[in-house]
Amino acid sequence: MDKIIELKNITKSFDGEVVLNDISLDIYDNEFITLLGPSGCGKTTTLRLIGGFDTPDKGDILFNGQRINDVPPHKRNVNTVFQRYALFPHLNVFENVAFPLRERKVHRDEIDQRVGEMLAMVALKGFEHRSVTSLSGGQQQRVAIARALIGRPQVLLLDEPLAALDLKLRKDMQQELKNIQKATGITFVFVTHDQEEALSMSDTIVVMSEGRIQQIGSSQDVYNEPKNAFVADFIGESNIVDGVMLRDKCVSFSGHTFQCVDGGFGSGEPVDVVVRPEDVDIVPPDKGMLQGTVTSVTFMGVHYEVIVDIGGFKWMIQTTDFVAKDEHIGLVIEPDAIHIMKKSEYSGLYGDYASFSNEFDELSDAESEEEA
Repeated sequence: MDKIIELKNITKSFDGEVVLNDISLDIYDNEFITLLGPSGCGKTTTLRLIGGFDTPDKGDILFNGQRINDVPPHKRNVNTVFQRYALFPHLNVFENVAFPLRERKVHRDEIDQRVGEMLAMVALKGFEHRSVTSLSGGQQQRVAIARALIGRPQVLLLDEPLAALDLKLRKDMQQELKNIQKATGITFVFVTHDQEEALSMSDTIVVMSEGRIQQIGSSQDVYNEPKNAFVADFIGESNIVDGVMLRDKCVSFSGHTFQCVDGGFGSGEPVDVVVRPEDVDIVPPDKGMLQGTVTSVTFMGVHYEVIVDIGGFKWMIQTTDFVAKDEHIGLVIEPDAIHIMKKSEYSGLYGDYASFSNEFDELSDAESEEEA
């Protein structure tokens, strides 16, 4: 694929606070790339720099090889869909979508054709004369996407466009956005704090924290091969424990020696060990590699989330088998379920479910949506 956008050593501060700290990123033709991270990590600032709404303090932004640091938004072959769709309430659906073409003095026949094509693509054919204020949130979003795409930009920027939708509609729109991206061949740069959203939609995920890029990779890469404890914790649930590499493919943690599939670490090197909750099997205590006591059980519909105390460290296990609170159980972990990471500044901050609460997670998600 051809490289469209290059961010080179970008630094950006607001009121003396560094929001982006020397980041570099390449974005390619026909790519669905997602900037993922918690509120305040710098993902929206990155999007605004690409769109021309802000300028970097240091570094360069290249578009098709040309430096565009000082090029205004309307002169970039880029368009943006914001979280609040900014539709014109006094115009109907047709005129909202047609607006960019009318501004360019495009001939009426071409406007009719292109608006029709766009509305068909976003499944709004027949809605031409509807007032946008009468539409549902999902329909308004489709109008905003059609308006952003009708000018045929090379890149479409999407800033948390699904945040205002309810859960079912969000999931429907995730698939629709992906289909639209593939149908148009336009590069989509998508911003979200929702890990599941990023995993389900993206060709490439850029995980960000504290103004820096932590990892760039496919959905499978960042989930199965996280670079550090922050990525492992932010992308799904993870048990992250202290370990010591004894030799290649052999690690010690939680009082037991395990075979694993990772190598390239020093003998005796302290490491972070990641085990995903779905990759642990519950067995009778005498058959387990590890033993622990169940401290809580939560029914999640498809599976149970079980918190297990192993030597004072709380593990999360996701299983379809019921176990009771206070039950003593054994755990079996296969070699390919163990992922080894080098120690980092995030070591020791994540991965213990001593204070885990579904209500706390839901509250945190709600606060992030309000801040976005």
